Amino acid sequence: MSDRQLIARLDDRLDRLVNIDIGERGVEPLFAAARDLQGGSLVGAAADALMAVPMSGTVVITTGSVSRAWITPELGENDGPSGAAAIARALVLERNAACIVLCEETLIPAIRAVMVAAGLFPVGLDQARIAQKDRSLATVVMMPYPTSDEDGRAAAPAMLDALAPDLLFSTERVGRNDRGVYHSMRGIDYGMGRARVDFLFDKAMARGIPVVAVGDGGNEIGMGKVAEHVRAHVPYGDNCQCGCGGGIGATTGCGVLVTAACSNWGCTAIAAAMAARGGNPRLVHTPDAEARLLDAMVAAGLINSTHGIVDDAVDGFPRASHLSVATLCQTIVSRAL
Repeated sequence: MSDRQLIARLDDRLDRLVNIDIGERGVEPLFAAARDLQGGSLVGAAADALMAVPMSGTVVITTGSVSRAWITPELGENDGPSGAAAIARALVLERNAACIVLCEETLIPAIRAVMVAAGLFPVGLDQARIAQKDRSLATVVMMPYPTSDEDGRAAAPAMLDALAPDLLFSTERVGRNDRGVYHSMRGIDYGMGRARVDFLFDKAMARGIPVVAVGDGGNEIGMGKVAEHVRAHVPYGDNCQCGCGGGIGATTGCGVLVTAACSNWGCTAIAAAMAARGGNPRLVHTPDAEARLLDAMVAAGLINSTHGIVDDAVDGFPRASHLSVATLCQTIVSRAL
């Protein structure tokens, strides 16, 4: 078996692992549809796109979902940040990339703490460029994005012009539906206090900038690529509960869509696939690393939104399941490493 054939088999196994619909959200039909559109492994295509980022390039990453902003906009969910941290770490180690993480200003302290737990030190953009040159420090840049439609739309072209990113990556970032409303998985209006980062991704797609997105429910950036399947197979996909007359499906598409039963698992699989391609075990998001990030998210007050409590059961799945997925992803790619 050639190296290329081995990688392809590992990619398929990673795909299947993270798309077992344990939470019964309807992700398996979305996975099948995305695979058909991609013409192969979703995890593999995402890893290829990230490995193609030019050395010392720039990647914009978004994650973070404001939860229950009618109570406080400082409350965020624990699905998304740890996955984004695993991807940022892999990009810094493998591509010497400058990773710029966009989220709500209110969530920066929590997500910053998760990035630190992943081994990345938050700095300004100028300092990140210095670190790229001498490779003396693994860094990440945290930036806020506007929370109103008007400001979010206006910020998009200006930010793309200023940052000139080589790729945009989104994980578990809620996008607006065709009525302009941002929804939870329960079909509730979740737009209050939410950064309008989907406008940035729409503009990037229009400019031909590569976009990779990870999602688990149909309401995230990137799911516009399989919009009809979200309407057909996801609860509230065709009719929400907020009264806007639309479903929860996000309209923003992407170049490569990775579906997963839990978005963090999709990121874990992508990092493993990157490690296999680079022959670099340091890129793997290990069970020990996952444990550190789960603890960091609890300490930062990120919420298990399914149960409405701060704990390490991301999306309602217990801690052991997240460690097990990391273990299995590591095991799957071990032959390539």
